[in-house]
Amino acid sequence: MRVALFLTCVNDTLYPDTGRAVVKLLTRLGVDVDFPMAQSCCGQAHYNTGYRHEAEPLARHFSDVFGGYEAIVTPSGSCGAMVRELYPRMGERARAEGRGDTLAATLAPVVPKTYELTEFLVDVLGVTDVGAYYPHKVTYHPTCHGLRGLGLGERPRRLLQAVKGLELVELPGADECCGFGGTFALKNSDVSAAMGADKVRNAESTGAEVLCAADNSCLMHIGGTMARLRTGMRPVHIAEILASTEEEPAV
Repeated sequence: MRVALFLTCVNDTLYPDTGRAVVKLLTRLGVDVDFPMAQSCCGQAHYNTGYRHEAEPLARHFSDVFGGYEAIVTPSGSCGAMVRELYPRMGERARAEGRGDTLAATLAPVVPKTYELTEFLVDVLGVTDVGAYYPHKVTYHPTCHGLRGLGLGERPRRLLQAVKGLELVELPGADECCGFGGTFALKNSDVSAAMGADKVRNAESTGAEVLCAADNSCLMHIGGTMARLRTGMRPVHIAEILASTEEEPAV
């Protein structure tokens, strides 16, 4: 199977190790992974901030870059939800504004074959035990876009439960937002900080060493809160846990 890795802006700029972990993991499972160098922003930041028309060229570019692949895999629930949920809305809105069906037709091919990493593993490859080893106590935070937008459900937890050496503990208030929300954290900083503190206090109560999630934007917010509150926990992307093996363990 030939798939494309859609790394996303946040990961490309701040968390390249997550992208490397995805390639390592998928290659170990027999998947041929390409990284299209022409990829750029999916337009989520523009769209969610109200610049809907400005997001359209980025969406078109995404379709041009990734349209020829069997599947598009991303380690980001938020960017995956942008393609799956909001690209169709962009096409419908253009049609409603009298601009025809061109945008909808351009974006339609990439929508059904864009997958967040954990749903690609479980739904497409049909695996939950990926041969990972991670001897740490971990709690899992389901991010909003993954939980509500993509409906990831128990997929991440099933993958974590199959990791050798990993002790998975339940996170109180797991389905509550961490407070990041993209530009929400800038426009409503006090509320965002309070929500982040609640999330971190709940995570601390589990006694876990690691808080895991499937979206580094949320982990960035949570990790910053952990640092300010001087906790002993670490935020780690699920891809890095699943890529870890006994032969090549993650730190």
